[in-house]
Amino acid sequence: MDEKLFERVCNAPGVPGYEDEAQAVVMEALRASCDEVRRDRLGNVIGLKRATRPPADGSPPLKVALAAHVDEIGMMVKHIDSNGFIRFEPMGGLNAQVITSQRMIIHGRKPVGAVVVPDNREDSKDKLTKVNEAFLDTGLPRDALCELVQVGDVVTFASGVERLNDKVYVGRNFDDRIGTYCLLDAMRRVGDTSVDAYAVSSVQEEVGLRGMRPAAYAIQPDIGVAIDGSLCWGPYGDQHERTCALGKGTGVYIMDRLTIGDRRLVQFLFDVCERHHIPVQRNVGGGTDAAAIQQARAGALSTTIGAPVRYMHSTVQLCHADDIEATAELLARFLEHAHELRPDER
Repeated sequence: MDEKLFERVCNAPGVPGYEDEAQAVVMEALRASCDEVRRDRLGNVIGLKRATRPPADGSPPLKVALAAHVDEIGMMVKHIDSNGFIRFEPMGGLNAQVITSQRMIIHGRKPVGAVVVPDNREDSKDKLTKVNEAFLDTGLPRDALCELVQVGDVVTFASGVERLNDKVYVGRNFDDRIGTYCLLDAMRRVGDTSVDAYAVSSVQEEVGLRGMRPAAYAIQPDIGVAIDGSLCWGPYGDQHERTCALGKGTGVYIMDRLTIGDRRLVQFLFDVCERHHIPVQRNVGGGTDAAAIQQARAGALSTTIGAPVRYMHSTVQLCHADDIEATAELLARFLEHAHELRPDER
């Protein structure tokens, strides 16, 4: 694993609609591995690695898209009151358990530190403050604060990626910066292919798959694989909800809330894993960019794969280095074999 790139990918801020800093890291990495790299009107970064072994029958190469969303959950400054306390609007799926007593960074005229105010009133100690009732506090008086921060500035969690124990990492945004890293690593390690491989770092997935829809419309892929976290439950939740485990391999989605994975593609991914001795798990997960790929224009074979991530949408998401390796390896080997699929044959 390239730990330097991994840290750059995970530590760059990028809430929905404000992904520029993270996308700059992506563009730099893809320029080293792709024939073309561009950014579209919504901010998606799209890299193209053309087929190096044209199909033997003379037909045009299939278009295969790999997609990982780069946006992370965060906030936007909504109001600054007379005492300098800040109300905010969630950007993505924030919940009260996650934000309570967290340190934040407001991306104003310069970065400004803040905390989510804990409610220490006697009658509130055993209650969670609702997200829409919470405040940010910078400790600055209003006049000084307003020289640095204004309504519309975005806010990210202050924590960065760290090694927690052995091969386990902790970070605020492994949903889906793990996927972003695996996308970049796969494009770096892939060998000769008979397909045109598109690498998409999509935007605004956390607010409704907004970025991948126009990207998929423009690419018109025959086959598409989204890269996102596989569900990996901790001590809470019923046993049947624990679909994947840390350190046991990448997860292949059979279905999620928005997509029923194409049966041919799902089986093909398992076959690639068996052929190359890649550890793999079966996953049933949440909605991903696969839905946008599957439903674009004439449709595409589509599903999702991804390293298991514990505690998604929290600031203490956990992931295992072996699962990251398995995910990047599957993506690379999949691209090398993807021409064997026949999307138009049932």
